[in-house]
Amino acid sequence: MPAEVVAKGSILGKYVPARCVMAVLGSIGMAIVCCLKVNLNVAMKAMVNYTAIHERPLYTDNLETLSNLREDGPFAWDTPQQGTLLVCYMWGLFVQIPLARIAENFSAKWLMFFSVAVNVVCSLLTPVLTKLHTGCLILLRVLQGVGEGASFPAMHVMIASWAPPKERTAMSTIVYVGTFVGRALSILIGEFVLERWGWESVFYVTGAFSYIWIGLWLILIQDNPNKQRFISPEERQMINRSLGTEVHEDHHPAVPWKKIFKSSPFWAILIAHTCSNFGWNIFLFGIPNYFDYILQFNVDVNETISATSYSNMIIFLISLGIILHCLQIKGKISATGARKIATSVCSLVPGACLIILWFVRCQQDDAVAVMTVGILAMSSKFPGFLTNHIDIAPKFAGTLVALTNTVAILPDIVVPIFVMIFTAGFESVRGWNIIFGLTILLFAVEFLVFVKFGSGKEQSWNKSPEENEDEQIPLRKINKLKS
Repeated sequence: MPAEVVAKGSILGKYVPARCVMAVLGSIGMAIVCCLKVNLNVAMKAMVNYTAIHERPLYTDNLETLSNLREDGPFAWDTPQQGTLLVCYMWGLFVQIPLARIAENFSAKWLMFFSVAVNVVCSLLTPVLTKLHTGCLILLRVLQGVGEGASFPAMHVMIASWAPPKERTAMSTIVYVGTFVGRALSILIGEFVLERWGWESVFYVTGAFSYIWIGLWLILIQDNPNKQRFISPEERQMINRSLGTEVHEDHHPAVPWKKIFKSSPFWAILIAHTCSNFGWNIFLFGIPNYFDYILQFNVDVNETISATSYSNMIIFLISLGIILHCLQIKGKISATGARKIATSVCSLVPGACLIILWFVRCQQDDAVAVMTVGILAMSSKFPGFLTNHIDIAPKFAGTLVALTNTVAILPDIVVPIFVMIFTAGFESVRGWNIIFGLTILLFAVEFLVFVKFGSGKEQSWNKSPEENEDEQIPLRKINKLKS
């Protein structure tokens, strides 16, 4: 067992605990990863040569209008190529499980560093290598996907090591609100520099800002309180006592795969995660096309899901996290209650919004407002089922979130194809009825399954045999044994 690092007090004094520094820097790290992910979406409209595409027989719709918006870019990417360049990012997400084991067995701190660093490097190399060959851009996007795939397991392991049980809701909210901050900043900064210095600047400017975070993360953050010198002895003792980690061990238990796949709370998270992602993709991809082709609304998804919308998500998510945290601290609700409340909001509200859009022919402003409310509500998944991995198995939180996240990627790939097939190019009303009905059903499944089987209690398979034996011995006998 390595010697414990001497606690010298928080770098920002007793009023800013070390765990808060970790949460804030973790949030900024998530923001950087998501910001660099969205860069291509922002820059692509200035990278594509719409005149060249217009000359190709496959593309004739609205290209003249698009080409008049700005000067043509250098790349003659048709729509399938553009889709491939955006979607190939997700290919890298399928390696999350081995990355999660690295976080649990070696270092979550260094895995998160890798997550940000690989995204920064790929962003800075994008302009040069894209001009060299489009295949280089695909490779960079896949590597960025690998980087993002490392971020959630890394931060789940960090939260599990740093957050007292009653503070998990608050800390996970702080960390993962960064995903929306990153998207909002990418749109704001990206549009600003794009108009002034061209598409290359989008990748250079956002990438360069990240170096400050890298330095702070390496200096100020450690994997757990026992390795952290910038922490007070009192805070370290409080965290260790609440988590039962007073004695630091280097032993890394093997993942109990069979017990995980027999666990009802795990399946509740997996089903909720997958259903929620299906709904999220319907709102982002399907509904704007429904507005355009069926309701004849001229709604641009980039305007609807704008920086303002992400700002609203940030406010809503922080507010919900504070409310649930306060209720937990006061003993009004348990961790199970907090997760079920947040997941209920994440499923019931978007489902209700879809019903309104399905049955009520809204005016354009009303329809966009209903869509925005649905998207807003789905952000509550972070203090809901996406934090639940840490509750049920803190030792394997990284592996669990990697498992559910890997399965939940499938709707990102399937939904666009699914919508195209069932709606016959978006124009079939009957097809849209099937899409909406299925999505509402999946939201209902998400709600019912998680409310029934979801749990905020630590599962027995997360504990060692000795810990489980101690729980079965009456407290009086334990005291006698200790004395």
